[in-house]
Amino acid sequence: MDFDFPTLAFLGFAAVAAIAALAAITARNPVYAVLWLVLTFFSVACTWIVGGVEFLGIALVLVYVGAVMVLFLFVVMMLDMEKAPAREGYVRYLPVGLVVAAVMLVQMLVLIGVRSALQSPLADNAAVAAGVPNTTWLAHALFTDFMLPFEVAAVILTVAVVAAVMLTLRRRPGARHQNPSEQVRARASERVRMVKMQAEVPAAPAQPEEGAQ
Repeated sequence: MDFDFPTLAFLGFAAVAAIAALAAITARNPVYAVLWLVLTFFSVACTWIVGGVEFLGIALVLVYVGAVMVLFLFVVMMLDMEKAPAREGYVRYLPVGLVVAAVMLVQMLVLIGVRSALQSPLADNAAVAAGVPNTTWLAHALFTDFMLPFEVAAVILTVAVVAAVMLTLRRRPGARHQNPSEQVRARASERVRMVKMQAEVPAAPAQPEEGAQ
């Protein structure tokens, strides 16, 4: 098998994604796990871009790496954890962060070189055969042929979000909680009370006596 530069880059991105995913699930610190997961998503996006699926690669970077994982990182940093306190400082996470940033920078440079040398994707896909952009083909296939799996995936993600909230919900003493049913039944007469009070004139300040020092 002839391994050219794009193929080697694809295999390298896949290897980095597998190693980062293994590090994410074996990391004992939740912040480290999030950083490794960011590298995993970015590596998978690079493999998609090399394979000619640019839309999915960019969407993975923007949605998951740029929004979801950053949100997860902020949530992890704000959680009240006993075994791994995440609010002690940011310097302790600097080495892993620098490693992840350096690997992502190298991957971007390699990806730029691959896309500049690659005139066509590594393999012909359905979008190329149909003569349409991969975004158009993906949208048409997603909402026609794969509509049921798409809906099932949406239901699974919704259940996962609800389960994650229920698992992390903890009652803390002194914390204030809202009762939506009581808020809906609230009336203005119960929230505002008019109080009538007599106005009082403040007493004039005492004048100093003459000759007082």
